[in-house]
Amino acid sequence: MSNTTPTPSPSSTKNTTMAAIAYVLFFIPLLTDAKDDPFVKFHVKQSLLLLILSIFTSIIGRIPIIGFVGWILGLGLFVLWVIGIMNALNGNMTPIPLVGQYAEEYLKF
Repeated sequence: MSNTTPTPSPSSTKNTTMAAIAYVLFFIPLLTDAKDDPFVKFHVKQSLLLLILSIFTSIIGRIPIIGFVGWILGLGLFVLWVIGIMNALNGNMTPIPLVGQYAEEYLKF
């Protein structure tokens, strides 16, 4: 049985770090040479999508009657954020569950 999980080579260690940094501040990798790396771009798009969704979730959380839905969605986004960081650190280009496929589809840069 072959191992299909890609492992980062020592030369791509910086890129996995930059991809993980993208989940904290998505624009930092775009200011460096890593902006041309498809792996880093993939994770920048994923993190930008999570940022957009978190803004939407915080708006929902301010509505008095359905505010608890925003809190639950925020908790789910936190879990997706952790999954994204783990994928970046492990060198995987796996879309985050539920929403990851939309990042490549709608965020073109």
